[in-house]
Amino acid sequence: MIKKISQEKQRQRAPSKSSLETRQKILDAAEHLFAFRSYDAASIRDIAQRADVKLGLVNHHFGTKEDLFFKTVERRAEELARLRLDALELLKASGEAITLRGILEAFFYPYLEKAENSGPGWLAYARLVAMVSAEERWSTISRACFDPTAKVFLTEIAKLYPETDLRKVSATFVFSISSQIALCTSAWRVDAMAGKDHTSGIAELKTLLVDFTTAGIHSALSQQALDISANA
Repeated sequence: MIKKISQEKQRQRAPSKSSLETRQKILDAAEHLFAFRSYDAASIRDIAQRADVKLGLVNHHFGTKEDLFFKTVERRAEELARLRLDALELLKASGEAITLRGILEAFFYPYLEKAENSGPGWLAYARLVAMVSAEERWSTISRACFDPTAKVFLTEIAKLYPETDLRKVSATFVFSISSQIALCTSAWRVDAMAGKDHTSGIAELKTLLVDFTTAGIHSALSQQALDISANA
């Protein structure tokens, strides 16, 4: 009898289709405004207006503005983490030698393919990642949404350079992630600097990104390994 009542309560608590749609509209609006206006400049009123919902519904579904920002970042982080970890597992299961390039492709390509093919929200998301990465006040969000997956990849890179200080491995990986963010938010600068009218797309530059980051990480970490050997 108790189990039957509990199941009935769970059914009553399940969000309706309308409620889920409202949440998605709010998250979409928040993502755009946080990305293109910044966290501080985007108000809850602006978000409600863009989502075409009543102001009170934003607070009802997400609480404070800071809570909404966390949920906005978290939404895509969960999917992205799964895609990246799946790509890494496929790499390991292939039976081929694990290389730095393979690790970086498993990390970068799932997001780049989403940004290229899955609508403007994924491109806007790069701006949110840049914002969270640049400001220490969002360190809690970084730790919750990004660090668990990033550390898995960091560990794999460190295995290739066992004599290298982990802090330096971490630094080169962070530099590489910044390069990915630059590709997604500032690809137009590539052609502007080259004096061309055409705006490069992600598809045109993603292989170059992996070339650049692979060479940079390997050069930096190999040099430290040589320095350690020389001083031993």
